[in-house]
Formats: sequence, structure tokens, C-alpha cells
Amino acid sequence: MEKPKLSRMFETFIKIGLPDQISHKMLFDIMRLKIYPLVSNLREKGVISWYHFMFHNRESGVPTTEDDNNLYFHIRVSLADNVKPDDFESMLKDCVKTRQCDQKSIDHIDIVKDISGKVIRFDASLLESEEIEEVWKFIGEQSEWLLRMIDAHKRDVDIPLSHIHSFLHDYCNITQLFVICPCCKKMLNSENLIAVTL
Repeated sequence: MEKPKLSRMFETFIKIGLPDQISHKMLFDIMRLKIYPLVSNLREKGVISWYHFMFHNRESGVPTTEDDNNLYFHIRVSLADNVKPDDFESMLKDCVKTRQCDQKSIDHIDIVKDISGKVIRFDASLLESEEIEEVWKFIGEQSEWLLRMIDAHKRDVDIPLSHIHSFLHDYCNITQLFVICPCCKKMLNSENLIAVTL
């Protein structure tokens, strides 16, 4: 995956549903049946050179109304140089609220530090390249890895949560970091969906 060009970054959203309607199966099905085919098609056609996605609501990045309590997959992409935004938008399915990323929202990356919600910024100057684009590249590679792992499963089976849990456990095991984002926990108000114990 290439580094994204910040001036060519666009975002779009896939609605998931209300917090009390969400299940792990629903999330993985949307990744498998909507997000993976979308980004794969856009990459194969040379429309995008980078992508990543996260789980957000109106308080964490979805440009929607105050009465919209739905959760969304927030998908960011970097358009190839020769691609017109209108051509990109015409290829989107199941996506809403597509727009060019606000430069201020992508020229740095905020990190939620603790349960109080204290925010710090990722210090790109610590990297050899000193480029925030390098950080975005790593983030994109995480999304790419997850989608490839999900897509490796047979189409006619439900992916057992234990499979996903096991792969993610390896990340935690290697680093000995066990991460639960306080913002995501607050967004869902669902202990069962955030912390899975098998």
C-alpha cells in the first residue's frame, strides 16, 4: 500500500445501525460483503492507491445531524492522480455523505490517551521520514490486513468470532498492549461488543 496523498483524500460512510442493534457478526458481514468488495474494485481499477476504515458516530467523525444516533464505518481513500472526484463517487455503493477530507482533520492524527478522553497527537517527527503520510500508510495496512484475513474465509460460512479474536490476540501478545478505546466504549455502551472473552 502506498502512502496517501493528503490533498487527494476523500471520505465516505456506510451506515451500520443503532448501538443496540449491532453485533460482531453484523460488523464482519459488512466488512466482508460491502467494504472489501468496494475497496478491492477501486484498487483494481486504479481509482485509489490507499484506504482505511474505522467505526464512528456523529461525535467521532460522521458529518450527520444531532438526532442521528447511528454508527457508521468511516472509510477514507486517497484518489489516484488521474481520477476525478465525480468518477470516484459514481463507483460507490452503499455509501453516504461522501466528501473531500478537511485538511485540518488529516494533517495530524489524534490519539485518545486514557479513560478521561485526554487527546495527544501522534508525533510524526519520531519517524525516519517525519511524515504524517507514513503514519496513515501504517493505518491503511492495518485495514488491509483485516479485510484480507476476513476475505480468506469461505463465503458460505459465518466467520467464528474465535477466529478473529485469535488473530487479534497475536497483536496483543506480541506487544503486551491490550487496547480498549474509551471513546468507542462510550459510543457503543455495550461491554459485550467491546470486550470479548472466549
